Amino acid sequence: MPRIIRFALCGLAAFTLFAASAQARVVHIIVAFSAGGPVDTVARALGQELASKLDCTVVVDNKPGANGAIGAQALLQAPADGNTLWLTSVGAAAINPSLYPHLGYNMRKDFAPVSLVVDNNELLVVNKNNPAQNIEQFVAETKKRAEPTPMASSGVGSVPHLAIEQLREATGAKLLNVPYRGAAPAINAVLAGQAAGFFGDIPGLMSFVRAGQLKALGLAATKRTPVLPEVKTLAEQGVKGVDTDNWYGLFVAAKTPAATVEALNKAVVESLDDPQLHTKLLALGAVPAPSTPQHLEKLLASDAAKWAKLIHREHITLGN
Repeated sequence: MPRIIRFALCGLAAFTLFAASAQARVVHIIVAFSAGGPVDTVARALGQELASKLDCTVVVDNKPGANGAIGAQALLQAPADGNTLWLTSVGAAAINPSLYPHLGYNMRKDFAPVSLVVDNNELLVVNKNNPAQNIEQFVAETKKRAEPTPMASSGVGSVPHLAIEQLREATGAKLLNVPYRGAAPAINAVLAGQAAGFFGDIPGLMSFVRAGQLKALGLAATKRTPVLPEVKTLAEQGVKGVDTDNWYGLFVAAKTPAATVEALNKAVVESLDDPQLHTKLLALGAVPAPSTPQHLEKLLASDAAKWAKLIHREHITLGN
């Protein structure tokens, strides 16, 4: 074979290998919860759009356990090159630091924010047979009882638990936190009448509310949600100070180059602004909320301070 042809073929092979390598980028989204849950569902929906925007393959890695800490540690063990992201709810990011004295990670030092992804305000639901039609009636009923009214939560220190404490402080309601191992058993407890109510993420409750199995008494937010626009906020009903946005946000390792973070933010914002993904997330019950890294950084700081004050004030520990 003539030398010039051999060189041409070698050059073509090298170019093909380079092109294949360039197209073989894989981005991992670590989810600190089990497959099939709300955070996982949002991650997979976002991942499909991100794959197109970044021209890569997106893989969702589920790393459940330790209230999100295992997922956080998994990100820190990966290269800080922007190819591994951590999608977390507010708990692991803003609540864990006040619950775990030896957490193993520092949100401010170890992570760089990319973008807020969705807002998930907590919805207060009760059994369909509960006579209360609003929060005023529900609180009044708790005060009539000799014993505290049992309220289901998805665990000590979880957002549903902290919402219960906020409601108790705001109204003087006689409430008892009954922690379950996750949202699903907590919801089942309300359906079975074993617990009076539950504060939960809308994605996990919307189907029960629309089917008439659970009754929504109010939203723990400053404004109504487009997902369930007919449900009044607790503030509208005269209860101030119950504001529990269980937001989901994307983070990368702190040493990730700034230009890479900026590129990831651009891709996430464009993805969440896509009409098809926007509609899909709303149908799931989550409100798309793309942001700048700076906005997520400020939100994390303010929420960490808010939850730390409540946790310390109410002496909440994992031994409760």
